[in-house]
Amino acid sequence: MATRKTTRKSELARAGEHLKTAAKEVGTAVSHKIETMGDRVSASVTNAKKKVLKRRDQAQRKIGSLVKKAEAQVAKAQAQLSKAGAAAERAVMSAERKLEATKRRTGKKLASLQASAERKVRALQKAAGKQASAAKKAAAPTKGSAKTPAAKKSAAKKPVAAPPTAKKAVAKKAAAKKPAAKKTAAKKTAG
Repeated sequence: MATRKTTRKSELARAGEHLKTAAKEVGTAVSHKIETMGDRVSASVTNAKKKVLKRRDQAQRKIGSLVKKAEAQVAKAQAQLSKAGAAAERAVMSAERKLEATKRRTGKKLASLQASAERKVRALQKAAGKQASAAKKAAAPTKGSAKTPAAKKSAAKKPVAAPPTAKKAVAKKAAAKKPAAKKTAAKKTAG
C-alpha cells in the first residue's frame, strides 16, 4: 500500500506553531514589561535626582543667606566698634581740652589771688609802719613833759608791733569764713 501525502499539517505541527507564536508573544510582552519597568525606574531615578539637586540648591541658598547675614553682622559690629572708638577719642580730646581750660582758669585765679594777697600784705605792712611811726611819735617826749628814767626803760623794752605776714592775712580770711574754726582756735590759744 502506498502512503498518501497530505497537505494538511499534523496536529503536532500545528501545536508546535501555536507554541512558537505564543512564545513570541510572551517574549514581546515580557520585553514591553521590562521596558516599561525600565522607564519607570529611570523616571523615578530622574525624579530622585531632581529632588536631590533641588535640596542641594536650597541648602546652598540657605548657607549663602546665612553667610550673608553673618557678614552683615560682622560689618555692623565693625561699624559700631569704629563709631565707639571715634566717640571715645572725641571724649578724650574733649576731656583734655576741658582739663587745659581748667588749668588755665585755676592758674589765672591763683595768680590773681596771689597778687591780691601781696597787695594786702603791702597795705598791712604800710599800715603797720604808719602805726609804728605814730606810736613812736606818741611815745617821744615832748619838750614840756619830762619822762622818768623808769618810763624810758619800759618804753625801750616794749616791742614794736611786727608787720603781719601774708600767712596771718590768709589765716584771718579763713577764720572769718569758718566760725567753727575760730572757736577752736580761740580754745587752743586760751588752753
